[in-house]
Amino acid sequence: MQEQAVILLVEDRGDDILLIQKAFARAQVDNPMQVVRDGEEAIAYLSGEGKFSNRAEYPLPWLVLLDLKMPRIDGFEVLKWIRKQPGLRSMIVIVLTSSEAIRDVNRAYQLGANSFMVKPLEFENAVAVSKLIQQYWLQHNRFPDVKRQEAEQTANHANEPDHSS
Repeated sequence: MQEQAVILLVEDRGDDILLIQKAFARAQVDNPMQVVRDGEEAIAYLSGEGKFSNRAEYPLPWLVLLDLKMPRIDGFEVLKWIRKQPGLRSMIVIVLTSSEAIRDVNRAYQLGANSFMVKPLEFENAVAVSKLIQQYWLQHNRFPDVKRQEAEQTANHANEPDHSS
């Protein structure tokens, strides 16, 4: 299992953030979870820009839990952006939203979502969803290579002396 696989939660509502964090804790999903509160922050985090430039503190996530309805840049735009990034386009993105509208489901999949889940209203159902995400996506799923190899090679080359002169 990917115990250290970082989860990036992209969610603007404080109540939903707390519910998801508590549900993951109750489900004993020990993976580190980073939280950003809108699409603009999500893109900055995934790009490693600004306050997110320190990858030791803000590591590239293994999977993204993405809300759709957010201020500034919505989840659809974030998903579209991720799928256009050569190093990120195969990243696992699970849409976790309150919308049950079939047009949102269809659009999310058309833009490349790996899964579409409706946020549970009851805590125990949120715990069940957390366990499901852990079991399927973190235990049994095989992750694609997402920019990690390239980032590791860059870091390794940065430590080598330059013999080009």
